[in-house]
Amino acid sequence: MLHQDFIQRTKRLFQNEYGVFEASLAKEPPVSIRINLRKYQSHDSVRIPELEQVPWCTTGYYLPRRPSFTSDPLFHAGSYYVQESSSMFIEQAIHTIFSESLSDQKPIIALDLCAAPGGKSTHLSSLLPDDSLLICNEVIRSRSLILAENMIKWGSAGTFITQNDPKAFGKTPHIFDIILADLPCSGEGMFRKNPAARNEWSIENVRLCAARQRRIVYDVWEALKPGGFLIYSTCTFNTEENEDNIRTLSEELKATIVAIPAKPEWNIAGSLSHDLPVYRFFPHRTRGEGFFLALLQKAIHQPASSHNNLNDNYSRHCEERSNPAMMLTSGLLRRLAMTGYGNLKNASKGIVNSLLAFPENYLYDDTGIIRAIPKTHHDVFDILTKRLHVIAAGLTLGERKGKDFTPSAALALSAELADGAFPTVDLSYQQAIAYLQREALVMPAGTPNGHVLVTYKNIPLGFVKNIGARANNLYPKAWRIKTSL
Repeated sequence: MLHQDFIQRTKRLFQNEYGVFEASLAKEPPVSIRINLRKYQSHDSVRIPELEQVPWCTTGYYLPRRPSFTSDPLFHAGSYYVQESSSMFIEQAIHTIFSESLSDQKPIIALDLCAAPGGKSTHLSSLLPDDSLLICNEVIRSRSLILAENMIKWGSAGTFITQNDPKAFGKTPHIFDIILADLPCSGEGMFRKNPAARNEWSIENVRLCAARQRRIVYDVWEALKPGGFLIYSTCTFNTEENEDNIRTLSEELKATIVAIPAKPEWNIAGSLSHDLPVYRFFPHRTRGEGFFLALLQKAIHQPASSHNNLNDNYSRHCEERSNPAMMLTSGLLRRLAMTGYGNLKNASKGIVNSLLAFPENYLYDDTGIIRAIPKTHHDVFDILTKRLHVIAAGLTLGERKGKDFTPSAALALSAELADGAFPTVDLSYQQAIAYLQREALVMPAGTPNGHVLVTYKNIPLGFVKNIGARANNLYPKAWRIKTSL
């Protein structure tokens, strides 16, 4: 049942459309996926003829029904991500950003502020220019681990996973070209997909959410570069959390609300108040759930007091970096040598060269666990690791103990793995499911002993260690399928 206050408020917003809107909440929600071009390889765009494409997303598709994703090995391999179609509209926001301001397609630094479980982060990772750095943040520990798993399976090495309050990012001035803030909200747009959310709704919660959303944007705003862009989104219908907040934020932060081109046939609605260039998805108009998006651009010239403050902070940071006595001596990236290979132990250099397609593109951390960190933004790494709680960074290659090396699951799933680095065995469906359940496997006759990359339909799943009579399963325990299929 819908709350009576919600009905009255929404009737005022939708007016004569309210009846079809309410009827849409009783219908089965659509199911959509977004495919991973890193896994399919060699295509700028992939078309799946038997599926209907999500109009505003080049890699998004609707499924005719909801399958059992748990029983699909390609889902676990990161070949696609199950994502609500409306939220895929961030692709159009990113295209607008690059056509407006970042048209040179150079590597950039982006932040997904409220990233778990990873739908928008995996999408951003696919949309940003090569060698860009993406920070994926989640404040709740358990959700940050799910986020890390999904980003590892997506296969990008240019990501950090952080667990921080937005205020922590506000202490890193002028770092990010793009910030995506998919903000916690009252969840009205999820009433169809998650009926339990209806019972949690109240006018007071709407007001609390609106205030929290503004606070989050204020807290993180200093981290955005002058001229940079903030993508503001919610999954709710009311104007307090959407148009009202956008108008207030644009006025108080002196930000420009940027229009995003949208085709009329997409049936995306506009502003319900204040006549702003914002974008609304309603379940009775578009094939998706409720969603709101606005694009804000930060002014290039900041007010003098604020700008001087930021410069002072940044200058202080540079002084700290140049003074060894003031440098932190602990933490993952504090151990990195800027010469790349210089931080690798001799026993690891041959390993690295054989594993990565372009090993010269990375810095390395080698304390038994070998990690590769992309070089492109190494100056930023120091800033972020000094300010933030980083729980994962770059690509973990594996663990070296003496002469033995055990490759990581992240390496198996990464697009950076060199062709031919390991012998490969393609598994049948039954074998793939057994592998994902962490059962022991038997490799085909003639498979060499040692570490073997196992694939399904030629897409990597992970590693086993073949010892002849059987192969020990190296799939991470935390990821294994726990239900019988």
